[in-house]
Amino acid sequence: MPKAPSASSPFWKLHRQGARLNRVLFRWTGGRVGGTFRGAPVLLLDHVGRRSGVARTNPLIYLDDAPNLVVVGSKGGTDTHPAWFHNLMSMPVTEVELPGGVRRRVRPRVAEGEERERLWGRLVQVYRPYAAYATYTDREIPVVVLEPA
Repeated sequence: MPKAPSASSPFWKLHRQGARLNRVLFRWTGGRVGGTFRGAPVLLLDHVGRRSGVARTNPLIYLDDAPNLVVVGSKGGTDTHPAWFHNLMSMPVTEVELPGGVRRRVRPRVAEGEERERLWGRLVQVYRPYAAYATYTDREIPVVVLEPA
């Protein structure tokens, strides 16, 4: 079974640098640059470190499931959830920024059961590598629904 790059891999350092650049370009251009990745729409998710208290922003692929937005805690199929997922789930409400500079207050929750299966199928249509990521790990990759707050 193929595996995701290990946490110590240079891939993740490069990934973090790319995310920083994406965030800057997204905000500078209102999402005209950085508002998509390989054809999939991207939003900026604001969250606060649950231990550090530091404000953070992550660019994430999303699915518009009106009125909700949906993101995935894939971390490329590694065996651990991304830090942003843990931070987000400790927050009752946060904000996202969509292309066009539109900001929304949202309330996060993890999709389960039939809802998760329905959304997962749609997410894989939006970004095909998610299907491969799910084969790299034994953990269930979280599907996070961002409801209007």
